[in-house]
Order: sequence, then structure tokens, then C-alpha cells
Amino acid sequence: MSSIKKYIAEFIGTCVLVVMGCGTAMLVGCDAAAGGGYILTALAFGLVIVGMAYCVGNISGCHINPAVSLGVLISGGMSVTDFVGYVISQCLGALAGAGILAAIFGLGGVTDMTGGFGSNSLGGVNGSVIAGLLVEIVLTFIFVLTILGVTDSKAGHGSFGGLIIGLTLTLVHILGIGLTGTSVNPARSFGPALVAAFSGNSAPIACLWVFIVGPLVGGALAAVVYKALSSKD
Repeated sequence: MSSIKKYIAEFIGTCVLVVMGCGTAMLVGCDAAAGGGYILTALAFGLVIVGMAYCVGNISGCHINPAVSLGVLISGGMSVTDFVGYVISQCLGALAGAGILAAIFGLGGVTDMTGGFGSNSLGGVNGSVIAGLLVEIVLTFIFVLTILGVTDSKAGHGSFGGLIIGLTLTLVHILGIGLTGTSVNPARSFGPALVAAFSGNSAPIACLWVFIVGPLVGGALAAVVYKALSSKD
């Protein structure tokens, strides 16, 4: 499979993730006290991964997340060149997805219940950068560790891999939405934050680095731990 096709697949997958996941959050809100919107948002992100895994997974592996790509890189599953190409494609896809949401909600006059195109914030942890980083590191570690285990050729999960990964993303969202909005994906945070800034809301940009650094650290730790646990030595 050519690299260009893989990059296009990653662009499409990440775009769909933002449109469906962040779009659901924008439409129904993600207030833990209300409950319904909270669960719907978690399910939306998880179900997108399930769908995209069986759609573009055979083309690019369906990373649609720089933290996942970093984990695969450290595990020896891709080249540095492809890693860079994947990350650029994922960020552009997230930006396109957020742009689509801006057009839909703007032209339709629909209220954005999140106030920032589904972007992440530290509101649930009372603005604590340390707490926010810890949440994102732990949740991304769980998510990427699951992906590495499920996609390991020795695992034997077969066609159920996409379902397992999607359910795991739903799981980490159930805990994380009320804390940071759950990023575990730098591209997913980048697109909405940038579009929000263009729309006059600069708050998501101010803490964006947390949702880039946290997931990347969590993904790298997951790769190191999985390599250590799965090695024969």
C-alpha cells in the first residue's frame, strides 16, 4: 500500500472522528450531571473507532491519533517518515472535521453546547495542569496499551480487534469527559481548539499543550511497557 493512500486514509478517519465525536458533544453537551449527553459523547467516539477500524484499518491501520502512531513507531511498527506523514494527515483531518462542524452549526444556527467545538479543557480538574496531564497520560496509556496488545500478531483477536479498541475508547471517555473532556489524541484536540480560536474563543488554545504532551507521553509509555512485557527476555 502506497504511503499517500495511507495518509489519505488517516486524514479521512481523523476527520470523521472529529465530526462525529466532537459534533455529538456539541449537540448534546457532555455534562456528567445530566448523564445522557455524557454517555452519548463517549459512545460516539468509541463507535467512530469501530467504524473506521473496519473501513480504513486495512489501508493505514486506522491510527487516526498521533499518540497511537507514536506508540507504533516506538514498537517498531512504522518508519519515522510514515510517522511524520501520519501526524500531519491526522492534524489536517482534525482541522477539516472541526471546519465542517463550524459550517454546519454556523449555517444551521445550532447552539454549540460545549462552547468550543468540542475542544478539551481543564475545567473538570479546576484548572490544574498537573491533574490534567495525569488524566491524559493515564487514559492514553490504557488506550494505546490496549491497541498494541490487540494488534499484536500473537494476540489472535482477528476481526474483533476494531470492536475491542472502540469499546476501550468509550471506556476512557466515560471517566475522562468530566475531567478534561478526554483527549487521548493530540489531533482531536488541535482541530477544534484552532477553529474555536478563529471563532473568537481562545481559551482552548491556552491549554492545548496539555492535550498534546499528555497523550504523547501516555502513548510512549504504553509502547515501552508493552515491549518490555511482550519480549522473550
